[in-house]
Amino acid sequence: MRTLSVLFFFSGFPALIYQLVWQRALFRIFGVNIESVTIVVTAFMLGLGMGALAGGWLSRDRRLPLLLLLALIEALTAVFGVVSLPIFESVGGLVLGVPLALSALVTLGLVVVPTLLMGATLPLLVGHLAQRSGNVGNAVGQLYYVNTLGAGAACLVAAIGLFPTLGMKGSVHLAVALNAAVALGAVTAHLMASRRADSGRDAGHSPPSVASPAPAALPFGAVLAMSCAAGLVSLSYEIFFFRAMSYATASSPFAFATTLGAFLIGLASGARVGAEACAAQDGDALVGRMLRSLLLGSAFGFLYLPLLSHLAWLDRGILGVGLLGVYLVARQWGLVMPCLAHLGVAADGQAGMRTGLLYLANIVGAASGSVLTGFVLMDHLTLVQVGQWLLAAGLGCVLVLGFIAAGPRAARLGRVGAITLAGGLAIAALPTASGRLLEALQFKGGPQADTAFSKVIENRSGIVAVDAKGTVYGSGAYDGHFNVELVNDVNGIVRPYALSLFHPAPRDVLMIGLASGSWAQVVANHPDVASLTIVEINPGYVALVAGRPEVASVLANPKVRLVKDDGRRWLRLNPNRRFDVIVSNTTFHFRANATNLLSTDFMAILKPHLNPGGIVFYNTTDSSRVQRTGCSSFAHGARFTNHVVLSADAIDWDFARWRRSLLAYRIDGRAVLDLSNPVHAQGLGRLMALEPLTQPGVRHDPRDWIEPCEQVLARTVGQALLTDDNMGTEWNMIWGRP
Repeated sequence: MRTLSVLFFFSGFPALIYQLVWQRALFRIFGVNIESVTIVVTAFMLGLGMGALAGGWLSRDRRLPLLLLLALIEALTAVFGVVSLPIFESVGGLVLGVPLALSALVTLGLVVVPTLLMGATLPLLVGHLAQRSGNVGNAVGQLYYVNTLGAGAACLVAAIGLFPTLGMKGSVHLAVALNAAVALGAVTAHLMASRRADSGRDAGHSPPSVASPAPAALPFGAVLAMSCAAGLVSLSYEIFFFRAMSYATASSPFAFATTLGAFLIGLASGARVGAEACAAQDGDALVGRMLRSLLLGSAFGFLYLPLLSHLAWLDRGILGVGLLGVYLVARQWGLVMPCLAHLGVAADGQAGMRTGLLYLANIVGAASGSVLTGFVLMDHLTLVQVGQWLLAAGLGCVLVLGFIAAGPRAARLGRVGAITLAGGLAIAALPTASGRLLEALQFKGGPQADTAFSKVIENRSGIVAVDAKGTVYGSGAYDGHFNVELVNDVNGIVRPYALSLFHPAPRDVLMIGLASGSWAQVVANHPDVASLTIVEINPGYVALVAGRPEVASVLANPKVRLVKDDGRRWLRLNPNRRFDVIVSNTTFHFRANATNLLSTDFMAILKPHLNPGGIVFYNTTDSSRVQRTGCSSFAHGARFTNHVVLSADAIDWDFARWRRSLLAYRIDGRAVLDLSNPVHAQGLGRLMALEPLTQPGVRHDPRDWIEPCEQVLARTVGQALLTDDNMGTEWNMIWGRP
């Protein structure tokens, strides 16, 4: 057991590194939308479930050398790891644009081999150990504990150390090395065990005895159903936790990795407690132990959102509060799997197969929870309402156990009635107890948190909120402001107004991202623009724009074509589309998956979509690495405020043309500038005064509005370019590296 525990711990470590990296690689191919997220997570789950069946089937053959089989599984996983990223890229390019169902099948096909291997190990090892110990629950709990603990540790180590230093390929190579080390360790342990067995036979010692099979205490069908329900509720909780943590951290990449890590470590801790309970208790006592654990889990689940709301003033410390809550809830649910195995699986020759079926039922429930919660509930319910639903689902499992638990019928009915009453009150009280949850998490308990958002749209793509001043927040981060007034420029709206400064005739424009619609309104009403294609992944922004008079008309503008898709995916799906200008008011460079629109790889995707003389114009959010990456990717360019304007051809800076364009601007029939107004005339004069900054030989200050790429590159010497592989600045912010 000690040998297997060490090996199984380090087997779980590379498994989660693979999952985190492969998810990222697949999102890059299929797009970072909820459909892709659900497909990828479900494919991983189904692969593990198929592996559980395979492992259970193999466990019936007692002649198979356990440690050598584990070594073979680890070695095969390592081989796939070596070639995984190139395979994903090649296959992904072939299936772009296929229907959603076919994308799901392709994704399953890409990950089925490694996940099948990973899923086979638990039932395989349980099948061998259960007959030695006579206790299935203890075997399941101990092995599930060490493997899941390794996986949880991998999440935290990857987020804090591996991804910032090694990137995607380096992290995969480390995972491959760990697989190889586990395989070598398993072979070594097998050889040592064989020598001990031979020595024992030579000395006349009898082989280890096999314990008498312990009978199952509950019908196997009922145990399978409860395992499925537990998987559904627990993974639904994980998605719920991630939504809350992502909003609280403004879509930090650490939200997913740390939430998953805390969740897995909680499950591992619960499995350890379950293993100890299975060794000490049986039958009705064990059912009662599960009942108490899930009641406590429901209590922690109820407190989760209220604690986030009322402790949001801790600012960054709220992540610690949230992760503690994740751990406490997961710990209670982690006890369920070993207890169900102990109650429903006899310790006989079929223990491995039945454990595999139990594991499969749990995974089917988890995959269903991923689809139900992430794809359906998040699209129709608010975060608090999803919390209510989860509380009800968890209490439903408690009620089932309440009927099963020992005691007279009247006592059981009283117990069920008390749970139902208390649960109903808790569900009804959750919205009030959570207070202004989103406002508190957005403003971290500051004075603004006391004023309710004027508009909130929650859907499966994220949470969009608008404060009383018209500022838009997407998934917890600043995402723009409703304003198209050039003179009263509170949102940097001068930037889209500047297209004529860089391009003589920007007729066909692509815009990645809609957000508040302010940029889209300005570009669509440019005197020279004939068509504007907007690619937006979150339909919530469309509903938001439709309700604001400053920007609502852009949705009905005949020049505008609105597409719901991931920007990178859409470009790959439309290789023949060409534009004079590609605009992206990109989000903060350190947010999750921001690198997908900032890397050298993305710049290479953009280039073929430009007409001769075409420009790319996007937000660097003041990151010098982002600026260096853009300037290194194109022959010509400059920084304009916090944006970069880039082109394969020399950029024609023309202030006279820009002046004519600004004076010709009309939005909703109203002139943008009126030179009879002194304020407008002075504002235009300040813009025209920037012209000397474009002259050759001028030495620029980094605070100037305009800085040519030559000086940007000189200023940023030594800084690494952003690539898909190193994931840019996303994982470096924890170390204070921009």
